[in-house]
Amino acid sequence: MGVTTETDAREVGLCPQRLARIAPWMDRLVAEGRLAGLSVTIQRRGKHVYGRACGQADIARGTPFTLDTVTRIYSMTKPLTSVAVMQLYEQGLFQLDDPVSRYLPEFAHMRVATGGNRAKIETEPARRQITVRDLLTHTAGLTYGFMEATLVDAVYREKGIDFLAREGTLAEMTARATAAPLLAQPGTAWNYSVATDVLGHFVAVVSGRPFADYLRDEIIAPLGMVDTDFHVRPDALPRFCACYAYDRQRTLRPFDDSVETAFARPPAIASGGGGLVSTAADYHRFCRMILDGGVLDGRRILGRKTVALMTANHLPGDLASIGTPRFAETSYAGIGFGLGFSVMLEPAKAQILGTPGEVAWGGMASTAFWIDPAEDLAVVLMTQLVPSSALPIRKELRVLTYAALVD
Repeated sequence: MGVTTETDAREVGLCPQRLARIAPWMDRLVAEGRLAGLSVTIQRRGKHVYGRACGQADIARGTPFTLDTVTRIYSMTKPLTSVAVMQLYEQGLFQLDDPVSRYLPEFAHMRVATGGNRAKIETEPARRQITVRDLLTHTAGLTYGFMEATLVDAVYREKGIDFLAREGTLAEMTARATAAPLLAQPGTAWNYSVATDVLGHFVAVVSGRPFADYLRDEIIAPLGMVDTDFHVRPDALPRFCACYAYDRQRTLRPFDDSVETAFARPPAIASGGGGLVSTAADYHRFCRMILDGGVLDGRRILGRKTVALMTANHLPGDLASIGTPRFAETSYAGIGFGLGFSVMLEPAKAQILGTPGEVAWGGMASTAFWIDPAEDLAVVLMTQLVPSSALPIRKELRVLTYAALVD
């Protein structure tokens, strides 16, 4: 994919001059040292109409960031795991309102934190069982240890509940998660969490196959996502980028090397919540499948009604209305959540350009995507800066992209 031509842009209702504003924005981010490198790719009406990369994938080695640079997509893994869950749902193997404990018995007697302190957390029994839908929507009451905001978060850190750990098994890590109290009663609050990692274990148990094998065989390979996996293939390692963070002076510093990286070898745990690496081209194939109602190049991954269910809002309102979200890869007001994606409800309330029904998510290293069925549009942003809250680049790219729509 090269930068779009004027003819290509106009054919799909985009203004070439407005679309051209993306390039100087990208260049400024690199020139000002805010990002090492990045790529932006856009498809509309089934055509790849914009693709540009700039900067470096590895500053120390002088490797350029290109359109086929392999990146850590972290939480952009979650939508693929959710699709795996829904494939098994289509086979009649469970219902969304089934208790998870029917398949993972360790969830049978969960308790919920009500107060206390680090020495002793007070708890009460969960008022109802966690359902499969609770896990898909992050309303199960689970959390992440890295939040560092609650007593339960601290328990996660103490118990080593980390599905990106390079030791242990998916089953063992899930068991650790069930040994910790819940942050909230099931179904009562939205809390970003290890829920999708637990769903990876759920897929393994229900399908009778290792989760990584299932994801490769049923989603990644059928979609032709040739550079997507839980580690970087040896032949693709030269295209793998370094990951960066800011130091106290807001200067880029290495976070994870492009060669001396744990991603160069298969992990002990296949993290369904954040373990994949991928490329812009690969992720666009996933987006296209969602846009086309579950099919790509004649291969059906999901039924169109299943896709419609996944991309609908399953919360009683927006994220801001159900508890007090502490962290997400999206804003809270005007944004709902479906089965694996955020869902745009009210652009005015979200204070950003967009379309009701648009689905999206991002990853810890500032990668992002959104899929807009009404506009037949998909955008993928690839870069490598942690945390994703460091820069407002996702919002900026949304404005630049939507401002180019002129049909």
